[in-house]
Amino acid sequence: QLQLVESGGGLVQPGGSLRLSCAASGFTLDSYVIGWFRQAPGKEREGVSCISSSTSTTKYADSVKGRFTISRDNAKNTVFLQMNSLKPEDTAVYYCATRSARSLWSRIVLSLDPESYDSWGQGTQVTVSS
Repeated sequence: QLQLVESGGGLVQPGGSLRLSCAASGFTLDSYVIGWFRQAPGKEREGVSCISSSTSTTKYADSVKGRFTISRDNAKNTVFLQMNSLKPEDTAVYYCATRSARSLWSRIVLSLDPESYDSWGQGTQVTVSS
């Protein structure tokens, strides 16, 4: 079973920054696509960003382009989400996820659709408020 653990959430003022971490347990992240998602109260879960397994190609939602940066450190078996210029509308529980299947599609396709991921962390709360 693929286990992911998020950390780094908290309370920050508008315009501030946070860095979220997604650490893998029991497997190595370097051969998996990793996605970051968020869910605000009363809203559906939405894709924020994802990163490929080998080339570190990235994809972002329009709402976070230019403000968020996803990266991976294979030596630490961790994927990061650097969030700058945070806005109140970024407030949500943030999750990282991956796909357990080892098909070629699962290993290379970048997608911000939560339905295409089946292994999820427990989430970390991000609150942007003054």
